[in-house]
Amino acid sequence: MEVPTSRWSSLRMPARRAGVTAVPELMTAVLLTGHGGLDRLEVRHDVPVPVAEPGEVLIEVGAAGVNNTDINTRVGWYSKGVTGPTSTGGEDGFAEADAMDAGWAGVPLELPRIQGADCCGTVVAVGEGVEPARIGHRVLVRPMFHPPGDPDPLALWTFGSECDGAFAQYATAPAREAYRIECDWSDAELASLPCAYSTAENLLQRAGVAAGDNVVVTGASGGVGSAVVQLARRRGAIVTAIAAAERAEEVAALGAARVLPRDADAVAELGRESIDTVIDVVGGSGFPSLLELLRRGGRYATAGAIAGPLVDLDLRTLYLRDLTLLGCTRQDVSVFENLVAYIERGEIRPLVARTYPLEQIATAQQDFLAKRFLGKLVVLPPK
Repeated sequence: MEVPTSRWSSLRMPARRAGVTAVPELMTAVLLTGHGGLDRLEVRHDVPVPVAEPGEVLIEVGAAGVNNTDINTRVGWYSKGVTGPTSTGGEDGFAEADAMDAGWAGVPLELPRIQGADCCGTVVAVGEGVEPARIGHRVLVRPMFHPPGDPDPLALWTFGSECDGAFAQYATAPAREAYRIECDWSDAELASLPCAYSTAENLLQRAGVAAGDNVVVTGASGGVGSAVVQLARRRGAIVTAIAAAERAEEVAALGAARVLPRDADAVAELGRESIDTVIDVVGGSGFPSLLELLRRGGRYATAGAIAGPLVDLDLRTLYLRDLTLLGCTRQDVSVFENLVAYIERGEIRPLVARTYPLEQIATAQQDFLAKRFLGKLVVLPPK
């Protein structure tokens, strides 16, 4: 299932860096060596520190969040041969995954790869064309961005997928995608936001959620779901959350007016055609009932399918009620700019359930799959 590569077959010593402070030659990093089980995550202490190329910054990583996309990529869940939920292959991978379409973009992943879409850290060096004054800035990296120099306006990279990410002591990123952040949150708190909260804000923005809208949020105790609850409430929406029963009080504290357990009959509880917008990251067998909740002209937006990617759709429900279905991956720059502003104005709060040393990435992913927490899990590179 692996795509052969010699990218890490021998150690490379970095070239001279422009505008650099004291940086070691080697670092600790987690290498994804192929698609499959947790054994595909290799902790190495002899990985060359990357070089800030023209237009880039070198970041000393302070913390990195754990996300579904990290696990989906590792196990090959994005491959069209996989039809079940992430959890069924979360530890051992999927035998039916094909490496040729196992990346989220449907193309082979360059391996080994340093994953980690969430990055909070400090700029310690800059490449050619970047102001040296950026050294010392605390930054968040926008997790989804246009690849540098690509003429295709629709091209898209994910940090830690199409380029190396934050499961390491150091990472490079395009300077324009490393946003300076000024607040008193810890690195772990800041690292819990980029992927989950930008996904959540994008879902709400694309769906046009506004004050007074009745919104249903699935997976509301997870990273994206809990972010949606906060951000939808921030917009003045009336939120009904679907979450694990044992997390109901915590989810309500985020701003949900009502919390339904996962096994509830949402149509019986809320009423048919009673909801303006459904924000769904679960998918699976519950999909048809979510559409039954939507009023005429309602909107369904998704950015995940942790319960399974294949769903039943009655096209009559879709067209006779003039519903809008939205798949939400690509994000306008304004999404991340808004998120940074919300943080600095104190309009949202982080939800860090637990932190782990980077070397315990496998344990962090096992705990992530167990779903016995509210919010985000974060790994901390060695200092």
